[in-house]
Amino acid sequence: MTQALSKHRHISFTAHYTGYIWYQMGISHQALATKKGKTLAALVHPLESWAEKYVGGSMRSTLKQRHTLLDDQLKSLIEQHPQLQVLEIASGLSPRGWWFRQHYPEITYRELDLPDMAQTKQAALQQIEADAPDMLSVDLFTQEFKQAFDLFDSSLPLVVISEGLINYFDKPLLAQLIQSIAQYGRTFPQLHYLTDLYPEPVKNKLAHIIWSSSKLLKWMSRSAFSFHFTTPNDVEQFFKENGFHEVKVTQPADSHHLTPSSSTEHLGDLVWTIHASNKKQR
Repeated sequence: MTQALSKHRHISFTAHYTGYIWYQMGISHQALATKKGKTLAALVHPLESWAEKYVGGSMRSTLKQRHTLLDDQLKSLIEQHPQLQVLEIASGLSPRGWWFRQHYPEITYRELDLPDMAQTKQAALQQIEADAPDMLSVDLFTQEFKQAFDLFDSSLPLVVISEGLINYFDKPLLAQLIQSIAQYGRTFPQLHYLTDLYPEPVKNKLAHIIWSSSKLLKWMSRSAFSFHFTTPNDVEQFFKENGFHEVKVTQPADSHHLTPSSSTEHLGDLVWTIHASNKKQR
């Protein structure tokens, strides 16, 4: 049966940009840096430099911040659960799977993306990781998504992780994604979902410029890119309404550690991270 094309397939152009920026920052491998990514990075470099000087942050600076925060949270979960299983959705050209498989060979770590990006990532991994597992290729908004969960041992904890993903969907579609993760993960003794999000930039002195940039990104990616949440409480309520029992929001300004932010207010960061979790009812 021919797989239907997702209306979100155009988002992958951002994966080339982020993949190259991670390589440029020294946290990725050259095989994961594409020519398209290099071109995009050079194209927006002047704008990024201006934003870092006058806005206090840019797309590339938040890329490193969110990547580091998510990695630290995942490391913490692995320390708590040495037999942890990880499913990274919309993994793009992220080095995370490669890095964690090298440093934590005892865990099961699988990656998933749409067909074209999965093929690109698979080719890159084959250059640097002889025993890399096959990339999974399903659409997150079809029943095929459940097949990815079926590949894991349901007697062990599972982490689903995404980065740079959820702002690209409108709220109803985001609700569907979160509901699917919670539903398909309910057979595991523990289910964790780690993700980042860009909150509304209401605390930034140049919020209108950030809003304008987001509209450009929305047009370029042919997606529904938008800011959905203003406070951590908004996030917690939304995730709980869509299937998760515990939700912790980390704002970098409030905590540089692995503890969630204690503040209920938006502290001005351009990016937050979310740790949502469920435990199987006995």
